[in-house]
Amino acid sequence: MTRTDFIENLTYDEIRVGDSVSLTRTLRLEDIRLFAAMSGDVNPAHVDAEYAESSMFHEVVAHGMWGGALISTVLGTQFPGPGTRYVGQTLHFERPVGVGDTITVTLTATRKFDHNRHILFDCTCTNQDGRKVIRGTAEVLAPTEKIRRARATLPGVTVFDRAAHYQGLLTRAKGMESIPMAVVHPCDAESLGGAVAALKADLIVPVLVGPAAKIRAVASAQELDLDGIEIVDVAHSHAAAVEAVALVRAGRAEGLMKGSLHTDELMGEVVAAGSGLRTERRISHVFFADVPTYPRSLLITDAAINIDPTLSEKADIVQNAIDLAHVLGIAEPKVAILAAIEVVNPAMRATTDAAALCKMADRRQITGGVLDGPLAFDNAVSLVAAKTKGILSAVAGRADIMVVPDIESGNMLAKQLEYLAGALLAGVVTGARVPIVLTSRADSVESRTASCAIAVLMAHAKRKRAG
Repeated sequence: MTRTDFIENLTYDEIRVGDSVSLTRTLRLEDIRLFAAMSGDVNPAHVDAEYAESSMFHEVVAHGMWGGALISTVLGTQFPGPGTRYVGQTLHFERPVGVGDTITVTLTATRKFDHNRHILFDCTCTNQDGRKVIRGTAEVLAPTEKIRRARATLPGVTVFDRAAHYQGLLTRAKGMESIPMAVVHPCDAESLGGAVAALKADLIVPVLVGPAAKIRAVASAQELDLDGIEIVDVAHSHAAAVEAVALVRAGRAEGLMKGSLHTDELMGEVVAAGSGLRTERRISHVFFADVPTYPRSLLITDAAINIDPTLSEKADIVQNAIDLAHVLGIAEPKVAILAAIEVVNPAMRATTDAAALCKMADRRQITGGVLDGPLAFDNAVSLVAAKTKGILSAVAGRADIMVVPDIESGNMLAKQLEYLAGALLAGVVTGARVPIVLTSRADSVESRTASCAIAVLMAHAKRKRAG
């Protein structure tokens, strides 16, 4: 067995005054969540990123006793180790510990009491900059017999709330007036069921546009009640797209929802010159991702509309996402412009575009957010990765919006988060006259409802600007 395979104590007689032992740990977001779940301490300074940003620390910080637990770890496993009994402890907390901080715990024996085998330890926790974060003392009853045991193998633990941000999204839309929404060709169980679910959630008043007989047949097969829901009877999917866009232009609908037709068939009518729903802004898609392992909601753009956008098109894509973030209650979103690396390389257009977009923000050609890039994915979402690479940025590790280089990277990123990280995805098209909910047959009812909630928030924001 190697030294790391077992734990062995030091007895009272083996410890000398002045002896010391150290332990080093780096704080992860998962550590904070696990400590909160274990202790029940849900102080928003530790678990609410939005609140924490407005607090005195300006970021989520560890529970004070996380550092205290590290001191206990040293006492119980190394110094003195197994057989030690805690008698008392005093701690003073001098600085907060943030995600990515590396803490070194040092225990030094300062006094021994032969009459009762107690040992007094000086306890110091310092961060990666050498600054004290915790100081104090601990008194223990030291063991007298040598103990050597195999080290226990701990299971991996993941703590997450899959739909925390999703629930927050529905809460924001709750109480708002339902919006009329044209549902385009809802001729399968998924799209028709999603529209009915959004109606029951008091988010939309659906207007079903498509072949009436097909729609009613699907409703009958799925036992969906269409009583009171308007159906606009048209012959086929293309006619449904034309009619749905016309309903918006006539003011009868404040949003569109894709049914069982191809995206390009619907979007072709949306972008049609003269009869579509274009604005002066480039149309783009934004995924809302509720990622269980990330402390805030995440917007990903563009993963569905623009295939290989130019720099000027990316500027509109960024502005669309920032405007949507404002609607979702993110006052100053942090925007990460993604690339494979975090330095500018003229041979990699994603990096030069990222640098240009950041300069455009400096010149107020893009407003309302804080931009940084190029940033690799790990630097955008991980403070630990950013600090390890020496990246000093208001965005790194805290991104609210991720701007991908092209549709392929964006689509893969979004689907990876959904299928490998348990993310809940919702999505809308922005930059048009009204929000457009693009759904996939694989989307869950939760995802469809969340997308409708975003559309409701967008429609009400438009009403407010117009009024």
